[in-house]
Amino acid sequence: MSLVRLHDLTLGYERRPAVHHLDGAFDEGRVTAVVGPNGSGKSTLLKGLAGALAPLSGRVDRSGLKPNQIAYLPQDHGVDRDFPMTIGELVALGLWGRRGLFGAVTHQDRHRIEDAMSAVGLSGFADRALGSVSGGQLQRALFARVLVQDARLILLDEPFTALDARTTDDLIALVKRWPSEGRTVVMVLHDLDMVRDTCADTLLLAREKVSWAPTEQALAPENLLTARRLSEAWSDGAGICHRDHAA
Repeated sequence: MSLVRLHDLTLGYERRPAVHHLDGAFDEGRVTAVVGPNGSGKSTLLKGLAGALAPLSGRVDRSGLKPNQIAYLPQDHGVDRDFPMTIGELVALGLWGRRGLFGAVTHQDRHRIEDAMSAVGLSGFADRALGSVSGGQLQRALFARVLVQDARLILLDEPFTALDARTTDDLIALVKRWPSEGRTVVMVLHDLDMVRDTCADTLLLAREKVSWAPTEQALAPENLLTARRLSEAWSDGAGICHRDHAA
């Protein structure tokens, strides 16, 4: 069953498209990688899926998903390490969709926060200041925030960049468990070995769809070559193209 379906979707900035005429679906309970050359529209696509970027044309059908059922972790997480906040408070931000900014945190919520921090290897870190932890520990906390949100759709943009091997392995193990919990995961990744090990499906993107299929099929050498050739032909000044659907 499809959780999110794309209908002739074009996304971009200031009327300059970064993703062209994309059709397809993300199936419920699957992990899908989004891969492609630099500048191929991968991060732009995640913004569109999250609802943070409106389509230039086409649409995203989210099957009635509410905003609090979508967790989005961008590559630039925007967390100010100097802000006077603890790791536990950062994780608790995952409750905003349910409780609002000033809603009371219940006893059940506290248990959910503790369980999430334990799941990412941060037991005992709740009172640590943001500025006192490593980059890997901060990323673990951001994953714990996603867990607390209890989202059905999880969007991760290069979530393992610059992390140590242990943190990466721990967080990948967490991602692999999510489909069994009924969650749908879409991740932008650049490590193709990681993609093959972690993701059932792959969207190979070069501003347009090159392949959207089971991972080994999508990453066939001829598809990777096509993506590279398309990237070499890009024009950053191109406007929106229009397809003749009657053709």
